[in-house]
Amino acid sequence: MQTISDRVMSLASSQTLAMSQKSAELKAQGIDVINLSVGEPDFNTPKHIKEAAVRAIDDNFSFYSPVPGYMSLRKAIAEKLSHENGLSFEPSQIVVGNGAKHALCNVIMATVNPGDEVIIPTPAWVSYIEMVKLAEGKAVLVPAGLDTDFKITPAQLEAAITDRTRAIILCSPSNPTGSVYSIDELKAIVDVLEGHPQVLVIADEIYEHIIYGDLKFTSLASFPAIADRTVVINGVSKAYAMTGWRIGYCACPKEVAAAVTKLQGQFTSGASSIAQKAAEAAYTGSQECVEEMRKAFERRRNLVVRLAREIPGFKVNEPNGAFYLFPEVSAYFGKSAGAYTITDSAALAMYLLEVANVATVDGAAFCAPGYIRLSYATSDENLEEAFRRIKKALAQLS
Repeated sequence: MQTISDRVMSLASSQTLAMSQKSAELKAQGIDVINLSVGEPDFNTPKHIKEAAVRAIDDNFSFYSPVPGYMSLRKAIAEKLSHENGLSFEPSQIVVGNGAKHALCNVIMATVNPGDEVIIPTPAWVSYIEMVKLAEGKAVLVPAGLDTDFKITPAQLEAAITDRTRAIILCSPSNPTGSVYSIDELKAIVDVLEGHPQVLVIADEIYEHIIYGDLKFTSLASFPAIADRTVVINGVSKAYAMTGWRIGYCACPKEVAAAVTKLQGQFTSGASSIAQKAAEAAYTGSQECVEEMRKAFERRRNLVVRLAREIPGFKVNEPNGAFYLFPEVSAYFGKSAGAYTITDSAALAMYLLEVANVATVDGAAFCAPGYIRLSYATSDENLEEAFRRIKKALAQLS
């Protein structure tokens, strides 16, 4: 007798979390593993945010919170969206969830019917496709490679849209590639979407503050042509080093916000009361910490690009956001060292873990076989040592 639902049986496990777990297991055995697999800032949560959480405990914020989140937090998010992004959302259009991942899954479950198509540019974050599966929708993958800086073209998008298309999910800055769509590139995408009013636009903007050089972040919701059907997904995890606090949100058209609130009310109820008050302090307090961390990530970006380009066979772009490097590594396919033969990017990632003691993630997890993802959300010293190990291990292959 099968006791597990077909719904869950159809899902793939998260490869980013799986590789991080393997790394932790090796560390528990006393092996010095450098973990470049997880997308988590290595900074501590800023002091003023932690102090707000302590005050919330002392002030007895220990009861159930409202399903869509405290009004004070939703007002703070609405003000942030207005001040930083030029967006007009009422607090009633914002639903706070247990992280941006939860908020995104809520939106997909609330808007996608069985058989609906959801366009996902690839390489793509590991959970997008699985969330669409949960909603019994169909993921329509639109590939982009190193030659286009991992960004799809308007022509590709137009070709992917059918009368069954319900939504598109666009992540900029991108996980796993770090690519950022410029305002002109976004305008070209919007021009296509303007002709397809049935398509809901889901903008995953969790990395908006981690952007480099002269590029400026532009929210998809800032384009009037699609503003009334764009959902913004964001949260405090990346910009404020608050991954474990689990606070994210969706800012939505009113009917979508109401549907998400209805779903969340039957599923998880409101997010942690203490974490919400900490998030409120993140949005209303000093933003100096955000810029300090961004500068550190930019320095690390420059470091890892230089180190990666010193490795023969690695093909690397210069990512303009997030904290990931996504090198093309197929030059090593077919090579061997001892008992190891590199058949694909999965085998290469395992080789690097077991021989170099560096955890990375197979690009196939992001619908991009032939690549690996490395997170540079760790110290400069760890990065220098990790790339030294990688270069040494790869030099053994022939």
